[in-house]
Amino acid sequence: MPSKPNILILMADQMSAPFLPFYAESPAQLPTLSRLADEGVLFNAAYSNSPLCGPARYTLQAGQLPSRTGAYDNACELTAMTPTMAHYLRLGGYRTVLAGKMHFVGPDQLHGFEERLTTDIYPADFGWTPDWTDFDHRPSWYHSMDSVLTAGPTRRTNQIDFDEEAVFATRRKLYDIVREDDGRPFFITLSLTHPHDPYACHESHWQRYDGVEIPMPRVPDQSDPHAQRLRHVCGQHLDTITDAQIRDARRAYFGSMSFVDDQFARVLETLEETGLRDDTIVIVCGDHGDMLGERGLWYKMNFHEGAARIPLIVHAPKRYAPRKIDACVSLVDLVPTLIELAGLTAEPATPLDGTSLVPHLENGSGHDEVIGEYMGEGVVAPMVMIRRGPWKFIHTPTDPDLLYNLADDPDELHNLAESADQSERMAALKAEVAVRWNFAEITQAVLASQSCRRLVGDANATGLRSPWDYQPRRDATQEYVRPHMDLEDLEAKARYPRVRS
Repeated sequence: MPSKPNILILMADQMSAPFLPFYAESPAQLPTLSRLADEGVLFNAAYSNSPLCGPARYTLQAGQLPSRTGAYDNACELTAMTPTMAHYLRLGGYRTVLAGKMHFVGPDQLHGFEERLTTDIYPADFGWTPDWTDFDHRPSWYHSMDSVLTAGPTRRTNQIDFDEEAVFATRRKLYDIVREDDGRPFFITLSLTHPHDPYACHESHWQRYDGVEIPMPRVPDQSDPHAQRLRHVCGQHLDTITDAQIRDARRAYFGSMSFVDDQFARVLETLEETGLRDDTIVIVCGDHGDMLGERGLWYKMNFHEGAARIPLIVHAPKRYAPRKIDACVSLVDLVPTLIELAGLTAEPATPLDGTSLVPHLENGSGHDEVIGEYMGEGVVAPMVMIRRGPWKFIHTPTDPDLLYNLADDPDELHNLAESADQSERMAALKAEVAVRWNFAEITQAVLASQSCRRLVGDANATGLRSPWDYQPRRDATQEYVRPHMDLEDLEAKARYPRVRS
């Protein structure tokens, strides 16, 4: 087995751990993911460090929290000088490839990846910049309840088109890699946009849940200030949502997860066909979750379990024995993990906020801590989270503190922040928060960033436009059969397995 294994990240968008059958009772039909969970190292308490697509993915890529990179929301640029997992592995001898969604904003659409097989599904400009100074205004690009109101089966969607293209391109790239054999191990990230809303799945996946009881939200509506802001952001006051629509939205979400499972199965089948499976570490993760109506909330943008807790599986049975890890870990831990898995010795160029998961993989021991930051839609000041052991502490200067013991209260129904029994714990947590974060400084940085991006975005949208959206490179003169190619040699090299040299 090579000292530097191939690494394949399979990422799903908005896939919430509490709704997966290997974490809790669930009707979700996910045979491929369930097999990977059974055979691999399953992390029971993995979290998004910032429960919004862009900041979560930048944290994944850079191994740094949003307050360090300035990647506060979905319209923030990850600077080109920020080292990413792809930079580290590329310097370490890996062939780095990205397919699907990564939500990169700005002119650098590669961030260390040598090859990007598809464009992104979302815009690369500053158009989705929030405005903390005008919270009451709801821009048209904010989440709305249309996803719930129109939930149900379909035959085609924008997201199906995108994900099927990403999967096809990834499978083809795996065949290219094994046929070309340039001597380097590969690092491929395939990132799908399902089961992210809108809650629409193909008829075939909808029918898989025919006759299946779809559970309704267990936790009633909450009235804390952040929940109220999120309902405003999503326009929940503008429509009346029926139980039937909630049930359809959840059924379509389960159907979309089954779609993801099918797509991942195709990629894993290709790994087998190419003979690359045994030498490849497969990592399954999400960027954040989805509330799906729990607490009266939808989508993400908060640190409750539905929105912040994600799947995380490391599948490499020939390297790591199957086990379940209860310690708290997060996306920010993946950069140091990949550096160690790849056997790289170079020191990171910038301080990393995560800790390698390799001790967990090797013997089940390791760190037990998640630090979270959120500065996107729905807040008007930084929101932070500390998750350690059974305890979760959520703080923002504008709201009452939240403290939960998830071992006793997994649904986060009982806020213990004002409990006399927890006064010492609360004092220690508040002191830790005061040391970790300067809220006034971060707030000013967020406001300045938003102001600059709105101006630049408006200017770039005026007159002749030069979009940053990634255009996949393709040269048709070098594809398939062309007159400058030796036909027999071409056909022999394209055939796998090779029949002659």
